[in-house]
Amino acid sequence: MKGTGVPDPDRLLARNNFDLLRLLFAGTVCLVHAYELSGFRELAWIASFLSTAVAVKAFFVVSGFLIFMSYERSTSLASYAGKRIRRIYPAYFAVVMLCALGLALASARPLAEYFSFAWLKYVLANLVFLNFLQPTLPGVFEANHMPAVNGALWTLKIEVMFYVSVPVFAVLFRRVPRLPAIVFVYCASVVYWALLTAAAERTGSGLYNELARQLPGQLSYFMSGALLYYHLPFFVRHKASFLAAALATLAIDRFVPLPSVEPFALAVVVVFFGLFPYLGNFGKHGDFSYGAYILHFPIIQLFVQAGWFGDSPVLFLAAVVVAVAAGAVLMWHGVEKRFLFRSSHYIAASAAKVSPGETAHAALSGRKEV
Repeated sequence: MKGTGVPDPDRLLARNNFDLLRLLFAGTVCLVHAYELSGFRELAWIASFLSTAVAVKAFFVVSGFLIFMSYERSTSLASYAGKRIRRIYPAYFAVVMLCALGLALASARPLAEYFSFAWLKYVLANLVFLNFLQPTLPGVFEANHMPAVNGALWTLKIEVMFYVSVPVFAVLFRRVPRLPAIVFVYCASVVYWALLTAAAERTGSGLYNELARQLPGQLSYFMSGALLYYHLPFFVRHKASFLAAALATLAIDRFVPLPSVEPFALAVVVVFFGLFPYLGNFGKHGDFSYGAYILHFPIIQLFVQAGWFGDSPVLFLAAVVVAVAAGAVLMWHGVEKRFLFRSSHYIAASAAKVSPGETAHAALSGRKEV
């Protein structure tokens, strides 16, 4: 916005911190799960400072912001769908099959019993994102605190449903006033979550809490990201006021729950730090957050089952971090990057054909894949 002293939204989008934020969110989930799955009381401090719930909600905010942008800047529905499938499914397929085949070596059962109907059910259910139908493999992690092979994958089915819903919402937003429509969907999501949470408290059934965290209970965070994308110039002009109000809201929410406004407040903070201040073009190194997220759970489970570093929680945590980081790098270079379109800004940046800033700007202006 020349002459106004207000940063240009397109320039902000070209130089953002979202890749770095997603890696931090994935790291948060990894650290908390390292404590929860290991049962080391010495690591309890992690859960005191970090929250998987907040990290997952923040993931959904970033998705709402970036995926709506991806759709709006795609040349066609097929282009949008192709980008989303290439970005999420190859690595997802790889981790499901890697666990299904590789964990035969960690199973307490002979191979003839391991490769059974339960194994086939695990493969088929997980490949179509229905992880809850078969979260375990025969004889694997049965003595661990939790027998699930990859308990982090439940969010992927929600992410996929978000991807599918975006074209529907985008068409709706062109036929009715966009702002009221987004607010309506946001409010409906909050009401859904509140009703199921109240039912859980009244009945004591954990099923209602489980349903509350599924779609559409998480839609308020996704739509908050979308709202900030569609009204980015307004947000940029009033960013200081938005941030102050959001931080105050989240501070109050810690003592007096404010479920009706907490999703939007969190979105404001996430998007603010995604755009201000600029912390470097982390994406030029690759996007390791997805690999870290989908690999960390089975890696931790393997460490726990094997009893590695069982007498040293600190070494256990350090070893988990190193193993997850190495796995994420290998997943990126061995699988994820190979399935991206050549127009992806990650591919262009790694090839160093243009400067990182120019690459990102091209990506977000519609000339490169988002």
